[in-house]
Amino acid sequence: MTAPALFWFRRDLRLADNPGLAAAAAGGRPIIPLFIHDREHDKSGGALLWWLHHSLAALDKSLQTRGSRLIIRQGDAAEVIPRLAEQTGAAAVYCNRLEEPWAIKQQERIEARLKADGRAFVAGNAALLFETGSITSQAGTPFRVFTPFWRACLQERPPAAPLDAPERLPPVDEAIASDDLAALALLPTKPDWAGGLRDAWSPGEDAAQAALGRFIEDRLQGYAKERDLPAEAGTSQLSPYLRFGEIGPRQVFHAIRDTAPPSHDSDRFLAELGWREFSYHLLAQFPDLPTRPLRPEFARFPWRDDPDGLAAWQKGRTGIPLIDAGLRELWTTGWMHNRVRMAVASFLVKNLMIPWQAGAAWFWDTLVDGDLASNSASWQWVAGCGADAAPYFRIFNPVLQGEKFDPRGHYVRKWCPEVADLPDRFVHKPWEAGRAKPIVDLAGSRKRALDAFAQLDKTG
Repeated sequence: MTAPALFWFRRDLRLADNPGLAAAAAGGRPIIPLFIHDREHDKSGGALLWWLHHSLAALDKSLQTRGSRLIIRQGDAAEVIPRLAEQTGAAAVYCNRLEEPWAIKQQERIEARLKADGRAFVAGNAALLFETGSITSQAGTPFRVFTPFWRACLQERPPAAPLDAPERLPPVDEAIASDDLAALALLPTKPDWAGGLRDAWSPGEDAAQAALGRFIEDRLQGYAKERDLPAEAGTSQLSPYLRFGEIGPRQVFHAIRDTAPPSHDSDRFLAELGWREFSYHLLAQFPDLPTRPLRPEFARFPWRDDPDGLAAWQKGRTGIPLIDAGLRELWTTGWMHNRVRMAVASFLVKNLMIPWQAGAAWFWDTLVDGDLASNSASWQWVAGCGADAAPYFRIFNPVLQGEKFDPRGHYVRKWCPEVADLPDRFVHKPWEAGRAKPIVDLAGSRKRALDAFAQLDKTG
């Protein structure tokens, strides 16, 4: 009897265009699909865990239609995988790489254990368009500015075409035990705060493909303009599907290139895919990206310890409609419009002068698309301390942002009913209509931040 192979699903919860799975299937061995929930290392927030539960359920259903099933285990993958490989007599373990520092170290431990046991270990790339470290400047150094990085990517040979899903997988031996999905306790119990997530999202590979199709059909034309309007359904909303690998970047890239003629809209959308790519290449270059500023002088920045301000921001109770609307949308749906994310982040780190790490932690806990690389790089960008950073003195004015991108106030009225009755001219600045003042004066807090930055610049 041919020895089986383990295929370890990580954040590649799909069957199509899954390089590691395709490599395992090409070997002709029986395949044991495996997912390991590793709470010790994977510190996903509540919204991410909710999505994971439903994504795993969808994956298992897809496997069963192909004659297989998902084996679920809990614990440290560096212990679980060698033990299961020995129990099943697996000759090889296949997976796709993760780029997070803890995951790289864990993978090295697994590979060493398997090789010591005489078993093969093969890791593919399912999460990125290009291998980290492969896109460099003419001097051979990694890029730290996005535009030349993405230009260099587009000058490379395009990523390989997506792979088809296997039509059938061999059945898994019934003797191989699996934990029940419910035993992972990924869903909220009491209180059940996930009602808004259930209303907004349908996790899974099929839903990801449907979302991509709808975007190309209905939203790609006009994307460059509509993407900035939070009251409009102008974005792809593919980010959580990409985060869990229910769709791969190669699939998205080629779907846009193959079905839409070149245009400003398609180029602008692909650049968003490029920012995700750039973030991962940065994380590979700077493993402490989630915790330390890339510009070292910002380690001396006089951030404020303001628990009340942070709590008001988290709850969407700042008194500034655009900020509060974004944070309430986030709490309800697990997602926030990208234009609003920038304004919300700028308000925290510049008007409140609260460290960007606190904002990144809140996003990580509440976003369904919480992604370590993109989350960290984007927060550092807004804070002015990262790669390709917006200058610190560029401070988003949430009133002007609201008036420009939500001029009729449709977005803020939806999420902030306390201002719904105001005329358009006051909806983004209700204090001018006699309503309560915000928790911080925008002009005064802007000056405070700029003064702090000026002092930092002098001491640097």
